[in-house]
Amino acid sequence: MLFHSSQYLLYFLPIVFFLYYFKYKKFQFPNILTLSIASVVFYSAWNIFFLPLIIFIIISNYYLNKILIKNKKYLLYIVSFNILILIIFKYTDFLILNFNLIFNSNLDLLKLPFPLALSFVTFQVIAFLIDSHDNNIKKVEFKKFFLFITFFPQLIAGPIVKYNNMVPQYTLKKNRKINLNNISIGLILILIGFSKKVLIADNLGLFVDAGFDNVDSINLFESWIASVSFTFQIYFDFTGYVDMATGSALLFNIKLPQNFNSPFKATSLINFWQRWHITLTNFLTNYIFNPSVRALKEITFFKMMLIIIMVFVICGFWHGPSWMYGFFGLLHGVGLSVNHIYNKFLGLRMHKIIGWFITFNFVNLTFIFFRSQDFNDGLIIIYKMFNFNNLFTDISSVIPTDKSIALIVISLILSIFFK
Repeated sequence: MLFHSSQYLLYFLPIVFFLYYFKYKKFQFPNILTLSIASVVFYSAWNIFFLPLIIFIIISNYYLNKILIKNKKYLLYIVSFNILILIIFKYTDFLILNFNLIFNSNLDLLKLPFPLALSFVTFQVIAFLIDSHDNNIKKVEFKKFFLFITFFPQLIAGPIVKYNNMVPQYTLKKNRKINLNNISIGLILILIGFSKKVLIADNLGLFVDAGFDNVDSINLFESWIASVSFTFQIYFDFTGYVDMATGSALLFNIKLPQNFNSPFKATSLINFWQRWHITLTNFLTNYIFNPSVRALKEITFFKMMLIIIMVFVICGFWHGPSWMYGFFGLLHGVGLSVNHIYNKFLGLRMHKIIGWFITFNFVNLTFIFFRSQDFNDGLIIIYKMFNFNNLFTDISSVIPTDKSIALIVISLILSIFFK
């Protein structure tokens, strides 16, 4: 069940809204029960056969956390258990393919389907376990932990939330009273998110598919149109879902953390990752980068830069089982390291417009590898973007130039002047 589907907007969300606020005399459905049942229905509507898996993850981690509280040394094993589940379902075939390639073997692929939201659930559980290990979580009740993992507005694409920020909101009595301000803002956010997804992202996707599916046929202009279209497509698609998630949660007086802050206003790559998928950046910083730095016997700037590269390679592969995602992460890790080196050793103030221009184009070029089927396609597109030899003779009509440019200009304006 997708946020922009009629099934969600016209049936599921209104019914849950009604049940949440329904009150007859002194009877009212409990907050957590209502939202938990709704979340189970939401998840099952995608694929009910994966429901036992997410319930298993919830139950096992609830009891593993009890063990962790008594004996802190089990943290690594419990975290590894969750990573293993993710690897089994998301990366097994990728590992088999590469094993076959390296050793010239012919092992059969398992072709396991990928459960909905498993990547987000895994990171959220890991953050919970580490916070619990560090005594930042005082008390865990199963029903609250269940809703924390399954809460349907942020289940599909985040944001990645923290236990202490979300659970108190589930039980507030005032959250059962209709707040017209939250409802109006929530509905506006849902409308904005729907428009981003359907009117902008989906239409940009037509130009993206035309360009990336015909890399040998596109010309210089179309290669730029295809690449920039995808950069804006992924932005409006992602922020559209986040807006709809935030709006949906607000209908129940629950506030999700901000996940985007006009990333295409960024004047450096460091600044970009402070604005793009903020909760993922916070997770990578607090739960991978910082512990890795603390584990060093001797902390040096060079070692910290290597850790940044490692963290972003992990970030790349977290997006999917593909070398293209890993390479995307590697490029951003290297780019961030160069950014830190420039700040530390040169420290020359760069004009904001120049910084913005370099940052946007770096992000745009790296997204080409995020979208391409393989390295060859990505390199062909980049080659054509900078091949001026046939500027006036290489004519193609793969992408309707006038329509695509108009939508790109609109996307640029909206992304800069609106969050």
